[in-house]
Parts: sequence; C-alpha cells; structure tokens
Amino acid sequence: MALRLMTSMILIVGLASCSKKTSSKNASKATGWNVDSKKAGANKKQQAGPGLVFVEGGTFTMGKVQDDVMHDWNNTPTQQHVQSFYMDETEVTNFMYLEYLDWLKKVYPPTDENYKNIYEGASPDTLVWRNRLGYNETMTNNYLRHPSYQEYPVVGVNWIQAVEFSNWRTQRVNEALLEKNGYLKKDAKTNDVSAESNFDTETYLNSPTLAYGGNEEIVLKGKKGARKAPKAGKDGVATEEKNVYAQRSSGILLPEYRLPTEAEWEYAAAADVGQREYNIYKGQKKYPWSGEYTRSGKRQTKGDQLANFKQGNGDYGGIAGWSDDGADITNEVKKYPANDFGLYDMAGNVAEWVADVYRPVIDNEANDFNYFRGNLYTKNKIGKDGKIEVITKDNIKYDTLSNGRIVARNLPGQIAQVPVDEQETYLRQNFDKSNNINYRDGDKQSTRYFDFGGSESDTEKQKQDKLMYNSPKHNVTTDSLGKMVRKYDKSSKRTTLINDEVRVYKGGSWRDRAYWLDPAQRRYFPQDMATDYIGFRCAMSRVGPKAEKRKSARN
Repeated sequence: MALRLMTSMILIVGLASCSKKTSSKNASKATGWNVDSKKAGANKKQQAGPGLVFVEGGTFTMGKVQDDVMHDWNNTPTQQHVQSFYMDETEVTNFMYLEYLDWLKKVYPPTDENYKNIYEGASPDTLVWRNRLGYNETMTNNYLRHPSYQEYPVVGVNWIQAVEFSNWRTQRVNEALLEKNGYLKKDAKTNDVSAESNFDTETYLNSPTLAYGGNEEIVLKGKKGARKAPKAGKDGVATEEKNVYAQRSSGILLPEYRLPTEAEWEYAAAADVGQREYNIYKGQKKYPWSGEYTRSGKRQTKGDQLANFKQGNGDYGGIAGWSDDGADITNEVKKYPANDFGLYDMAGNVAEWVADVYRPVIDNEANDFNYFRGNLYTKNKIGKDGKIEVITKDNIKYDTLSNGRIVARNLPGQIAQVPVDEQETYLRQNFDKSNNINYRDGDKQSTRYFDFGGSESDTEKQKQDKLMYNSPKHNVTTDSLGKMVRKYDKSSKRTTLINDEVRVYKGGSWRDRAYWLDPAQRRYFPQDMATDYIGFRCAMSRVGPKAEKRKSARN
C-alpha cells in the first residue's frame, strides 16, 4: 500500500513538472501560442509627462455657480463625468514659451524666406499691455523676456498659438523619450535637427523612416541601434526583421499635450475631492479652495490672500504691506497655495484658454461623458504614390488671422491632414461628418426655422439667414506684397458675436473681481486674438486604469 502511494506521488510530481516545462509565461490565453516576449518589458503604466500632475476623474456638477450677477444665463448646472487625466501643475510660463520660440528660431530661421512667418506667427503679442490712458511700456518691453518675469505666466498668446505650443511640446517630450530608450541617436534633437530633418510623433509611428528626413544614423533600429543583422534562411535570403522601431505598443511614447476641455478644467479647478465624505461631496466650493472668503483662515497664514485679483476700483493688490496679495499684475507661479489636486493658480494670476468652442448651453442630453464641443475629425492625407504625405518647406500652409497676423497651419515633418469622408462615416451612428462643432447647436437643424424633411435646395443666402448664430463675417487676407486687405462685415442685421471661432476661457485673472474666481464661471474670446490677462496650461489624457493607486475599502 505504501509502495502504491509513493508511486502515485512520483507520477503526480512528474506530470506537474512536465506541465510547467511545456507551458510558457508568454503563452497566449486566447490561442496557447507563444507570443512576442519582447513586448513583456513594455511600459504598462503611463508616466506623468514633464510638468504634469495626476487628476483622478469622477462625477461632478458642471456649471453650478453661487452667484450670477451678470445674468449671462450660460451656466445651467449639468452632471458630467470626466475621465482621469494629467494637467500642468502651473500655467505655462514665459521661460517655457521662450524655449519654444528659441527652438523655432533655430530650426526655422526667420531670415529664410520659406520660414519667415513661422517664428513671427508664434511670438506673443507684447503690445497687449498698452493702454490709452496708462503707462505700461515697462511690461510691453520686459514682461516676456526679462529674467525677472521668467516664472510668470505667458500672456499675449492667442488660442491658436497655445494649441501649436502644445503640439510642439508633444514632439519634444516624445523625442527625448525615444532617445532615452535608444531609438534615436543621442543629442540628435539639438545637434542634428533642421527644417528638413526633425521629429514628429505621428510621422514616426506611421513611417519611422521619414522621421529626421529618413536619416538612418539618427532613427535607430532597436535599442541603441544594436539590433543584429538578420540571418539568412535555407534559401540563402535574409528576411528583414519587423517591429524594429518603437510603436504605441512599446509603451514608451506619451499621448499628446493639449489644451484641457472646459469640463476637465472646471473639474480640476473645483477639486471637490477635498470635500468628499464617503461617496458624496460636502457642498459645492465657491472657489478652488474651501470656504467663502478669498483670505486664508489658517493660523500660520491668517489674512493672506489666496489669489491675486482685482479687489475693487483701482485696487489690484491692496494696501502695501502684510495685507497685500503680493502682485498688481500677474505673479510668479506657485506663490499661492495649490488646490486639493496640487494645481496652482486655478484662480487669479491669468485666466486660461480651454479647448472648447463657446456655446451658451452645455448639452448634457447629447453627452455627459468627457463633454467637449469642438471635434474636427481628420485623417492622414495619402499622396498619389499611396504613401502618407509629409509636409515639406514647399507645401507649408499659412493662415491669415482676423488681425492680419500670418501663422503656419502645419510645420515640415508633420503629416498633412484632411477631413474624414464617407469612407469613415458611412452607416456610423456616433458621427456622420468631419466638423462636429455645431452639432445640435448652431447648424441649420438647430434653428426654429428648420423644416424637417423639407427641401434641401435653399440658396446659400437662405442657409445663412437660418443660422443660429448670426455673427459678423469679416474677411482679412494679404495680397502678393504682404499688405493686409480688410473686408469688414458692415451689415446692421448681426445679432451676436458667437461663432465657430470663439473659444471658452476659464478662471479669474489679475484684472478680474472675485466673482470670476468661481471655477464654474465661463466667458469667451476670439481664438485668434490675445490679451494681457489670458494664458493657458496643458493637459494630457490618461491611458489605462482610472486610479493611480489600488484602493482599499473604508471600514
């Protein structure tokens, strides 16, 4: 009996050991096949990009203000859910923006006729500081470039420039990550970069051999370019290895830097997480900090202002001394306490651009998840040769803004984009066209004059008469000599300033009363114009799990 038992145990152990030998940690749970073990080392957890802090998403009441003395009627409270994301700890500073300008000046020299409008189009408008009845030349001449202001938020930047800065930042961060992981030659980003040879994330992902002008000494195959040459097969022919470049599946590259949506910005600024008790919020905050007052109630800082803003007529800081808020214009970032997400200056300092096109109503009946109005769906342009079309110095597109400034629509090295067409929209239920800015608000179908099922043969004038927002339509161009040609809309029938080129900006600034410090307040401004009180900060989407840390139940 003992012998039989011992024999059975030996068989069980033997079978178990055989099972371990035949199984593999890389075996697919779907097919049992061994999968590529090289992906086992991919970065599964997204790391926060430079300057960013994590904001865990959640549900909140958007548009709920305590006061509406302006009677704007543009803040109907709606319940929204925001996914987790990352946001800049501070506003983008002069130093950060100057780094961008220096890079543009080096790569696209303004002295070159092909690139003369790139640097100029990205430069902030320093004349925003001028006032007809005020002496502000000190800021006009010094605010952007003087070292004393390098950690102050950049101003004079319009919405379009803020978007282009965010795009540039994406490329530089991902370029550095690829270099760190051995996929790009060390220091190529500073020593070898030029207008004809530079890096773009989407270009690299779609066709790595087109990055850096196809220079194989810079764009390396495998980690540090140490990928071994392929061995010849039985037929004597060597098969080229695949996946020798970094891909999205490598987990190295970060999602793009971008402007936050209005919902993200308001959620992050309110930081209601600091008032959470179990699964409810203990009331709605009036400001990004707890309490009904703009001064600190803590013993160590009692009486200190929690933001810089205009406290009354002619009062931009208070009486000099301990009660002063420390600033009359903007202030150095991080001079006031952070909110419960660790974000600084979400009230005061400068108001901030967000991504959304302005509309008076937030349409939560259409969507209450990651709400955003402004989607323009595009796809990569395919050339006649069947390959993606990459922008070169010969096909850069420029736009003339309403103030006559010329800005580059795209830069060399980027992939040209075109609107999505019926190939992507046919029989889709979630979208049916490229431009979705006017969905349910602003298009013909949104007006009270729309005749459902009626004739679609209206003339262009009839269509314009039926638009929801009858704003002025100015036309500003430049002639062959570079002179501005202005054609103003002088119609007396215009009833609004709202159109598809006005963007939301959030938060109070150094010029605003405390009323505007409420995170739910919202205003709009033309996307191609700049001021001395609007700046911006960047955001980045979160991929993967909603929370950073594993949560435990509360007992």
